[in-house]
Amino acid sequence: MSEKTLHLMGTVIKLWVQHPEADELLAKAEARLRDFEQRFSANAEDSELMKINHQAGLGPVKVAADLFELIKIGKEQSLISDSALNIAIGPLIQEWRVGFTDAKYPSVEKIQELLPLIDPLAIHLDEGNQTVYLAHAGMAIDLGALAKGYFADQIIADFKAAQAEAAFIDLGGNVLTYGPAPQRAEGRWRIGIQNPFLPRGNYVAVVKAQNESVVTSGIYERKFEWQGQTYHHIFDSRTGYPIQTDLASLTIVSDKSLDGEIWTTRLFGKNAQEALTELNRLEGIDGIVITTDQQMAYSDGLKTKIEI
Repeated sequence: MSEKTLHLMGTVIKLWVQHPEADELLAKAEARLRDFEQRFSANAEDSELMKINHQAGLGPVKVAADLFELIKIGKEQSLISDSALNIAIGPLIQEWRVGFTDAKYPSVEKIQELLPLIDPLAIHLDEGNQTVYLAHAGMAIDLGALAKGYFADQIIADFKAAQAEAAFIDLGGNVLTYGPAPQRAEGRWRIGIQNPFLPRGNYVAVVKAQNESVVTSGIYERKFEWQGQTYHHIFDSRTGYPIQTDLASLTIVSDKSLDGEIWTTRLFGKNAQEALTELNRLEGIDGIVITTDQQMAYSDGLKTKIEI
């Protein structure tokens, strides 16, 4: 067995795998993650994704199959009526710059100007030619809400294909487990759930997972202050401003990491009670909600998997 820590995608990534050729597998995983970061980035001017954004309003761009697939999934999810997920959100992200040193509060006029540009219906996909076309100049796709989950699933699939006995991936708060945890009689991995009101490494609960993903999204991750108000990085596509919610953080436990990413963002537009009700209705998706007034609740499916 072997492990590796990387500084990529603006976060700390931890990889661990149990396999006779663990070091070789980890080296391949690192190369693959670096390739993903380079191609899927909305912050690198020369990425494959940015080629699409630079051609907005001009013409379609042919892309690799994996990028096309994620954009297709992202568009489908962005068109669901009550979802807070929107991959066309790029212009807002770049205007607000929350989480970057140059974060700012945009003018009302600027927000009104950008709202028509964040319409996922204006993302045109040609399956046959594998091309993506953004219908209006100034549009921009941002896959930040989905990419890490997609990457984690791909890396675990590689490990499984190589017949790894067990593996663990942490892409900066996006955790995916495979096989039995070492030195645990029950074989389940113990994943700490961040307390959104305390510095990193302070946990409110532990989820015991095996062959499962644990993804947490919260308003504490990226934020900035302006005129005494705190603004976070999860936007409401109808208003152009950060979502108003009583959720401080939302954790999703699912088989696939991409599903965890999808549901943390989809449910962030709801209040804590609505999110919990929805989680109890969903098959194979469970979760933990923590409210801004420091209350915590979790879905029924986690009763045997959670320690407070």
